[in-house]
Amino acid sequence: MGFLKSYAASHLKEAAAFMLFSAVFGAAIGLYGLPMAAFLYPFSVCCVLGTVIFVSGYFSGREKHRILESMKDMPAELIDVLPAPSLWQERDYIEIVMSLKKGYAELSKADKASRRDMADYYTMWAHQIKLPISSMRLELQGSDSSFSRRLASELKRIEQYVEMVLAFVRLDSCSSDYLFARVPLDRIIKEAVKGLAGQFIGKKIRLEYEPACCFVLTDEKWLSFVIEQVLSNSLKYTPEGGCVRIYTEAPLTLCISDSGIGIAPEDLPRIFQKSYTGYNGRADKKASGIGLYFCSRICQKLGHGIKAESEPGRGTVVKIDLFHEQEASE
Repeated sequence: MGFLKSYAASHLKEAAAFMLFSAVFGAAIGLYGLPMAAFLYPFSVCCVLGTVIFVSGYFSGREKHRILESMKDMPAELIDVLPAPSLWQERDYIEIVMSLKKGYAELSKADKASRRDMADYYTMWAHQIKLPISSMRLELQGSDSSFSRRLASELKRIEQYVEMVLAFVRLDSCSSDYLFARVPLDRIIKEAVKGLAGQFIGKKIRLEYEPACCFVLTDEKWLSFVIEQVLSNSLKYTPEGGCVRIYTEAPLTLCISDSGIGIAPEDLPRIFQKSYTGYNGRADKKASGIGLYFCSRICQKLGHGIKAESEPGRGTVVKIDLFHEQEASE
């Protein structure tokens, strides 16, 4: 009915013109004193022909409308041919649309090439910068002092930033970068904690760890990145002498809680948004608001859920839901 109304409305001018011409013709017949049959017969024939043309145009227009409706959600790259135009205005519109499509295709090609070059550059940069980082770490291994431990902790933070760059480059890559397997959750957690041991020691933060004793279906490298980012945030916003606790909740949710400064209620719904730092981030000038955004995007690609619960002054708990992937594998 929606298309019928639109189609009828688009032909109101033609119908009004037909009635006007018929009225002029009928008036002329009457003025000359001719019988009304001389008017009614051709008027009836014209009405029948007009109805046939109207109905034919309706079915033809409805088919074209159906085709265009089906093409609305198609990617621009797949639209090669539009329905044949019936009016010169339609032909002009089709030419404009195809010209815009060609321009879009050229811009899209250039954008993909630019993104590919950027990804290649950052990947090369990340691998090159790892060499001096490894060299510095080897130099620090021969020294055991508070200064060298501080340097080792800062070096670990640099490594985290490098990994963040690589995560940014690979985040929207094809699924070939994801390798799913059933892996022990405790192994991933312990590796993440081990990498941040210097920060735990440097800030005298106590770790309470309850072994998970379970396997999860995930990509070990990417889940390790998420856990390390969450732990790093907990360490950043937990004062000296505080506590970070790692435990699991049924059916299979990994929880990382801290006794830090917490998150303001108005900031909590937005902490996983890109570049959103909130009140705590504005107080810490070094905050970028990227880490938790990456965690959210990675969990989405891995099929995991992630959320945070917090109360200002009483700490934060980040929960990573791993159950549905585990359940799907059984």
